[in-house]
Amino acid sequence: MSATAGQAQSERSLAERLGVKPGQVVQEIGYDDDVDEELRESVEAVTGNELVDEDYDDVVDVVLLWWREDDGDLFEGLTDAMVPLTSGGDIWLLTPKAGREGHVEPSDIGEAAQTAGLSQTSSISAAKEWSGTRLVAPKVRK
Repeated sequence: MSATAGQAQSERSLAERLGVKPGQVVQEIGYDDDVDEELRESVEAVTGNELVDEDYDDVVDVVLLWWREDDGDLFEGLTDAMVPLTSGGDIWLLTPKAGREGHVEPSDIGEAAQTAGLSQTSSISAAKEWSGTRLVAPKVRK
């Protein structure tokens, strides 16, 4: 296997862990110089689209929300992230892993998500330094 093929497989697996699919629009909120570039590149490779930033004014399929303990009120961050999200879309809350600067306690995530009306469906190791928590809005019954 060539280095390029190995790299492509690695990129797909990172984005696949997030459930990102080709053609999806993914908004990134909270970008800073500490984010995981490999994860960002893998999402772009799978979707075929560049990540859109927080100024994007259309609907999105997935929000990547990079969040650190000192970024402010997590509830507000989550409610802001829900605004552009299409029905059935996901918010991936990306927080520094335990023991890393900026780590957010799981209990704080659970409380903020519940208050924002979101359900926590899974948690993964999203990147070397980052944990990912998948949050979804409850399905509306018709």
